[in-house]
Amino acid sequence: MDDFEVDQVVQRALDRLTLLAETTTAMTSTLDSYAAVQRVCRILVPQLADWCAVDLLDDDGRPRRVSVVHRDPGILPVGGLSGPLPAIPEDPSDPLSRVLIGAGPLLLTAADISSPDKAADPLHARQLELFEQLGAHTAVVAPVRARRQVLGALTIGRSADRAPLTHDDLAMVEDLTHRIALGVDNARLHREPQHIAERLQRSLLPSLPKIGPLQMAARYTPAATTAEVGGDWYDSFPLPDGSTTMIIGDVTGHDLRAAITMSQLRNMLRGIGCDRQDAPGHILRRLDVAHHSLYPHATATCLYALLDQDDNGWTISYSSAGHPPPLLITHEGDTHYLKGGRGLLLGVDPDLPRHHATQTLLARSTVLMYTDGLIERRGEDLTHGMTRLRQHAAALAREDLDTFCDELLAGLSTDHTDDIALLVARTPARSQQLS
Repeated sequence: MDDFEVDQVVQRALDRLTLLAETTTAMTSTLDSYAAVQRVCRILVPQLADWCAVDLLDDDGRPRRVSVVHRDPGILPVGGLSGPLPAIPEDPSDPLSRVLIGAGPLLLTAADISSPDKAADPLHARQLELFEQLGAHTAVVAPVRARRQVLGALTIGRSADRAPLTHDDLAMVEDLTHRIALGVDNARLHREPQHIAERLQRSLLPSLPKIGPLQMAARYTPAATTAEVGGDWYDSFPLPDGSTTMIIGDVTGHDLRAAITMSQLRNMLRGIGCDRQDAPGHILRRLDVAHHSLYPHATATCLYALLDQDDNGWTISYSSAGHPPPLLITHEGDTHYLKGGRGLLLGVDPDLPRHHATQTLLARSTVLMYTDGLIERRGEDLTHGMTRLRQHAAALAREDLDTFCDELLAGLSTDHTDDIALLVARTPARSQQLS
C-alpha cells in the first residue's frame, strides 16, 4: 500500500470518528429526542448520504416519522414528510417492517427498490414513496436499538450520481444507530418518571358532580420543569343539606409524601364536611386539628367554600387557610377577589379560630379557584400575577367553562415552574335559578 492509499485510509478513519463524535454530541445536547434526531440527520446529510429519515416507535408500538432531511431542501414538500406511519404488519416482509421488529441493518440496491404500487403493505408503500420522492439508488435501513429493544429505524439513501452504499458502510451505520439509540433511550428514561408522576396525580383527582343548572369545570397541569408529583388538588361534592362544596388546596412539597398527604387530607375533609355540615371556618378548623395530629410537620393551604341556592339566587360562603383568594367574574367581565375569611396555613396553629365570609353571586357569575402556580413567576411581585389573572379572566367571562379553563391555562401557564389546579363554577341565568 503506497503513501497515497495510506493517507486515504487514515482520512476515512478520521471522517468516521468525526461523524460518530458529532452524532454523539447531537444526541446528548438535549433531552428532546425528536430535536436530537433532527440534528443527527443534518449531520449525516450530505457527509454520509444524500438524505436521511428516522422513524421512532410510539409508546403503543406505532411508528412515527420524526425527521426527514435531504441535501436539497427544495425537494421536500411544504410541511415535510414527518408524521404517523401505518402500523407494522403482522407478517413483516419489507425491509422497514423487518428492521422495526429487530432485523438489520439491511443494504438495499436498485434491484430491491420497487415502485409504491408493488408494496407488500401500507407501511412498505410509505417507504417506497419516500424512496421515489427523494431518489434512492442505494439505501441502508438499520434498527435504532437499546437495551435489546427496538426504538425505531434509521434510513439513509444515495442517488445514482454518487458512489453507492455498500456492505462496508453497514458497520458505520450500526455505530451511528447505537449512538442514536442511547440518546433516544436516555430521553425516554428521563421523561418516564414525569409521566408516572402525572398519571398518579391525575388518578387522585375526583370527578366533578352535576348539580342542576350549576356548571362546573376543573383542570390540573403538572409543572413544566419538574418530573416530581406535587401536592395541588381540588374537590367538589354535594352535602346532605343541599350545599355544594368547592375546595382547592396545595400541600407543601413536590414528592410522593406530598401526594399522599394531599390525598389523605382531601379524604379527611370530605368526611368532616359531610358529617358536620358546618360553616366553612369551623370545617377548616376541625381539619386543621386532625391534620396537625396526623401530620405534625406538614403544612398546606386550603380554600373551602359552600355554594347555596335559595329563592333569591346563589351565595358562596368560604374560608381560606393561607390560600390565594378566589376570583369572582361577572357575565359583563367585572372582576374582584374574595379576600374575606382569611387565616393561617393548615399545620401552623390549630388552636386559632377561623372565620368565613359570604358573597352573593349574580346570575351567570363565574367563581374561579386556583393554586399559586397560575399566578406566581420567579422574580416577579405576586400582585402582577394577580392583575394578569383578572385581565385574562375578564376577557373570557362569556366563554363556556371548558374554553374558559383552557384559554386561561394557555395564556398564563407558559413556562410555569409549579403545578396548577383550577376549579371553576358558574351560576345559571336568572330563569334557571330554581332547580
